[in-house]
Amino acid sequence: MAKPGRVESSLRRKVEAGEKLFFLLSDPEKPLEVDTVVQFEESGADALLIGGSLNVTPYDIDEYISSLRAEGVKLPIILFPGGLNNIAKSADAILFMSLLNSLDPYWLIGAQVSAAMLVKRLGLEAIPTAYIIIGHGGAAGHIGRAQPVPLENAYIVAAYAAAAELLGFRAIYVEAGSGSPTPVPLDAVKHARAAIEDTLLIAGGGIKTPEYAKNVVESGADAIVVGTLAEKNPGEAIKILEAIKRK
Repeated sequence: MAKPGRVESSLRRKVEAGEKLFFLLSDPEKPLEVDTVVQFEESGADALLIGGSLNVTPYDIDEYISSLRAEGVKLPIILFPGGLNNIAKSADAILFMSLLNSLDPYWLIGAQVSAAMLVKRLGLEAIPTAYIIIGHGGAAGHIGRAQPVPLENAYIVAAYAAAAELLGFRAIYVEAGSGSPTPVPLDAVKHARAAIEDTLLIAGGGIKTPEYAKNVVESGADAIVVGTLAEKNPGEAIKILEAIKRK
């Protein structure tokens, strides 16, 4: 397996130093304003995730990234692909994901086979990531034909997380779904953390308050993802960023 690249290594160094990570998520169909991204970067965000939308082309994403770079945004930009149409050459890295609890082999391995040579050709840094959907699941759960882990049975996440680590994934993304009415459950984060060792643990979906965000990282998440709230109320999302960065 390829060793971690520049972006992943930089994030890992922060985690090893005891820092918690904040990933800002922007849907390329309705991207965050450049000024908003700049505000998050200045407040200490660690990376910008772009992706998850069906109604975009790689050219749309490249154009958006170009607009960010033109305004001096230096954040690592990582693709969070909702499909092959989200793979764009101007990003720094890509979460090369397998949706572990999908009932459709396409989302387990088919999409990855289709994307692999393109990712290599474009020179994108790949971060092998296991994607696990819990509870509500949102659009990602619907499109990915996931069988979400029930909220009341969060302990099942431990088995998925352990399997992901043994299979060689270097990151695990536990997701309640974009805009989920219920946030990613703390028990799921705790069970995942207890089952793995040095795998990066990312949690997202429905995180809306600084208090809950702190609980998520205290439960064992190395990074949290905030998207919908950043779009609707950037000021509140920045409070979350500041809360998890506060020692």
